[in-house]
Amino acid sequence: MRIHTGEKPYKCDVCMSEFTVKGTLNRHMRIHTGEKPYKCGVCMSEFTQKGNFRIHMRIHTGEKPYKCDVCVSEFTTKESLRNHMRIHTGEKSYKCDVCMSEFKTKESLRNHMRIHTGEKSYKCDVCMSKFTVKGKLNRHMRIHTGEKPYKCDVCMSQFTWKEYLRIHMRIHTGEKPYKCGVCMSEFITKGNLKEHMKVHTGEKPHKCGVCKSEFTRREHLTNHMRTHTGEKPYKCDICMSKFAEKGHLRRHMRKHTGEKPYKCGVCMSEFTINGNLRKHMRIHTREKPYKCGVCLSEFTTKGYLRKHMRIHTGEKPHNVMYV
Repeated sequence: MRIHTGEKPYKCDVCMSEFTVKGTLNRHMRIHTGEKPYKCGVCMSEFTQKGNFRIHMRIHTGEKPYKCDVCVSEFTTKESLRNHMRIHTGEKSYKCDVCMSEFKTKESLRNHMRIHTGEKSYKCDVCMSKFTVKGKLNRHMRIHTGEKPYKCDVCMSQFTWKEYLRIHMRIHTGEKPYKCGVCMSEFITKGNLKEHMKVHTGEKPHKCGVCKSEFTRREHLTNHMRTHTGEKPYKCDICMSKFAEKGHLRRHMRKHTGEKPYKCGVCMSEFTINGNLRKHMRIHTREKPYKCGVCLSEFTTKGYLRKHMRIHTGEKPHNVMYV
C-alpha cells in the first residue's frame, strides 16, 4: 500500500533519505558505513548489494542474459542492453542543460558534465593524477603497470593504447595521412608533420647550452649532447662497438647481418644505408650537385670534389719516401 500512499516510514539519520521498507534502508546504510558484505571469490572485489555482486560475477562466468533482437549482441545487464538499443533507434534521452549536447546514456551525460564542472573524481594512487572518467584512469594506470593489451598481428609489437597500435599499423600498410602543403612530403603522424614543418619555417627551438647549436627536434639535441659528453649508450652485442645514436647502431648491425634494405629501382643495386643509395642514383640521373669554386667542374659526391681540389691546392695526402 505504501506504493500507492507514497508513505516512507524508514529514514536515514545521516542523509535524511527515506525508504518504504526497512531492508532498503539497511542496504542504503552501507553507503555510509562502507560495509561490503558480498565478496567475489575470484578477484576479491567487494559489493554493498547482492544484485551488484550477481552482475559482477557475469564477468567471470561470461554469462550475458540480455540479447539485442536487432543485431544479436549480448549484454551482462539490462541497462547495457537498453543503452545499446539507442544505436538502432537513434534515441538520445539525456541532454546537457549547459550546452544542449545529447547523450544516449546517463553515464555519458554524467561524464560530459565534468567538462563544465571541472570535477575530476578519479585519482591515480601512484602519481596523484586526476581524471574526469574512470576509463581514462584505467588507461593511465597502464603507464605504471606496464600493461600493453594491444598487439600487432604482423610483427607482434605491443602497445599500451589502441590509438598507438592504429598509428603503428601505418608502418605496415604504408598509409601516410598527413601531407606537407609546401613540399608534399607525407607522414604517419601529425606530430611528425609538425616537426617537419620546422624545416620550412627555419624554427629551431632546441638549443645546446655548450656550443649554442640549434635543432628542430628534441631528440636531435639529445643525440648532439653526446658529442660533448662522449656518451655512447648503444652497444653492438656482436663486436662490442658503441654508438651515440640508436640509428647508427641499426646501420652498423647491417654489416653483421648483410641486410641491404635500400634498392635502386633502375639497376637493382642494393645498399645498407639510404645515403649510399642517394649517391648511387646520381649515376642514373647524372646529377652533380658539388661544384668546384675555382674551375667550375662538377661532381656527384663531396668526396670526389675534395680529391679534385688537391689539383688546385697542390696538397699531396700520401707522402712516399723512395730510397
